[in-house]
Amino acid sequence: MGAGAKGPTAAYVREVLAFFDAGYPEAACALKFGNPFQLLAATVLSAQCTDARVNLTTPALFARFPGPADLAQADLGEVEDLVRPCGFYRHKARHLVELSLGLCRDHGGEVPRTLEELVALPGVGRKTANVVLGNAFGQPGLTVDTHLARLSRRLGLSAGRNPEEIEADLARLIPPARWTLFSHQAIAHGRAVCRARRPACEECRFESCPRLI
Repeated sequence: MGAGAKGPTAAYVREVLAFFDAGYPEAACALKFGNPFQLLAATVLSAQCTDARVNLTTPALFARFPGPADLAQADLGEVEDLVRPCGFYRHKARHLVELSLGLCRDHGGEVPRTLEELVALPGVGRKTANVVLGNAFGQPGLTVDTHLARLSRRLGLSAGRNPEEIEADLARLIPPARWTLFSHQAIAHGRAVCRARRPACEECRFESCPRLI
């Protein structure tokens, strides 16, 4: 694998990146959005929900509440009805209203551009913040969702037990300029090939994968 007691070698990491570049050169965020606030809201809704379902839900939500000033004054029950298809709709509706209030109160109705400010908003964790930073603002962000966490362990890039540890391991191995693209590529590979229950190893062409050695 090219990994020793101190973890994966630089050569092995380059091999992983080259494999992803060859297989998923145009991997991108699957959530549809028109501005940073829409991406923030859509990412909150995507927790334990498919991006496809979120993309079917957000048009009606944003037509009714175009921005944080509108959503901050929304009737919670109406928001719940609009986001119900995404699951856990009561929690998600409350988070959307509360984070909109926070945006209006503390940031002039604008989505902040720092990780620290984003994670201070209700319902916004590091994964959500990194999605927004990487895809709305072009800042490096590692999106450690279930797919990236799974692939990081299977590829020997991290032995972390939680997203924060995995993010820290990947940040040491991968150049920041690659963080956002790498996240999308790993997620795409996790969905298409390296699935959780039945990874399609016979379809994978990454010959250095520890599972194939």
